[in-house]
Amino acid sequence: MSDNKSLKAELRTEDFGSAGARRLLRAKRIPAVIYGKNAPVHIILDSREFTNKMRHFSETALLKITVGKKQYECLMKDYQENLMIGEIKHVDFFEVTRGQALRTLVSLILKGNPVGTKEGGVLDQVMHEVEIECLPKDLPAALEADVSAMKINQSLHLKDVVIPAGVKVLDDLSKTVASVKGVKAETAAVVEEVVEAVAPAEPTKDAKAKK
Repeated sequence: MSDNKSLKAELRTEDFGSAGARRLLRAKRIPAVIYGKNAPVHIILDSREFTNKMRHFSETALLKITVGKKQYECLMKDYQENLMIGEIKHVDFFEVTRGQALRTLVSLILKGNPVGTKEGGVLDQVMHEVEIECLPKDLPAALEADVSAMKINQSLHLKDVVIPAGVKVLDDLSKTVASVKGVKAETAAVVEEVVEAVAPAEPTKDAKAKK
């Protein structure tokens, strides 16, 4: 596993609560927790190490967290950040178990330049994430959908996406991932929406009676 996907942590056994968290943050350390099938493990991360490495993390990146002599394989599920000062305040990790299937969301990435866009069409990505189930060792960073052959007014569905071995898609395979729309059709739809928005309301029965 890449060093960018590894973290060292200390076990947090005392000084819990908001006051304790503030003391850790002032000391350039981050309170965190590892959830899983067992009891939560409260840990402390080095702020500098985590901040430098977190750009390599994603919801599907398997991370190795070393706490003393024990190691945990985890996914980073959430983090809290003070946007005003760019400070990470807390991190949640989910421990995965080798040999046990997990469910998670992965990104859908479109690859290629559709034929239809060269003919004046516009590529529209409808789905950006898909729910999958697989073993930790088979977890892909993302699913890629090749849209190169798409023409105007054609759609690519989830069933058309090449799924890696060992990965099961849990979403409806008939869902549209992307489509190429003609510019004229797109413009007509926008104009219709604008006309509907500014059209005068149908007079009510009372208003008609007053006339």
